[in-house]
Amino acid sequence: MKRHLVIATAAAAALIAGGTVTAAAVSSDAGSANAASGGQLPAQTAAHDAGSQASGTAQVQDGRSSIRMQDDDANGQDLREANAAEVTAPDAAAAALKAVPGTVTALDLDADRPGLVWDADVLGKDGKWHEITLDAGNGRVLNQHVDHEDDDDAQERAAARNARTDAAAAARTAAPHGKATSVELDDEHGTKTVWEVETITKDGKEHKLLVDPQSGKLSTAPAHDADDDDNDGADD
Repeated sequence: MKRHLVIATAAAAALIAGGTVTAAAVSSDAGSANAASGGQLPAQTAAHDAGSQASGTAQVQDGRSSIRMQDDDANGQDLREANAAEVTAPDAAAAALKAVPGTVTALDLDADRPGLVWDADVLGKDGKWHEITLDAGNGRVLNQHVDHEDDDDAQERAAARNARTDAAAAARTAAPHGKATSVELDDEHGTKTVWEVETITKDGKEHKLLVDPQSGKLSTAPAHDADDDDNDGADD
């Protein structure tokens, strides 16, 4: 593992300099041969290999978002993130399904890592749960992997497969109440699973809305669950 990290660090430095990278430490399979021949690797190849080794996921792109966000807790951060995202929740759902056909069960606009991304959970047609990270600026798949922790969640599987209203439609239904920053199937609002959609309006007010997976009907979340009481006319 330490050898891989050294390669990753060297590759990153080479990319910045625009030159080549000398492998100071090599992996057991191919590194010895490179070291014997002088250890010179093209910077692009080294960066690709280092990126694959340093990541525990099936990394598709370079893992970087095109939108850089400041890491701060100042008031209005959520609104800045929502305004900065070029890719909407419905568009993120479409991009996730292009990568992994199936049913999107959750979307979340996330700036906890460098750059702004959409995190998407997909129940694939292969029956596996997939986690996909999408660039919020252009919809590129940055990385994806199979999540084995949710394999036994039979209730969510059934809700996802039986839903007539999908995540994208739920986000569009909630659109009159702001930009959707989170959409997920939730079973904590009564006896049945619903789409829980979090939105933020131009004035920075956040709302939590519920969309029935069968009828597509919109309602407000109970007052004790809502981050911000939405009294602006959502149909009950």
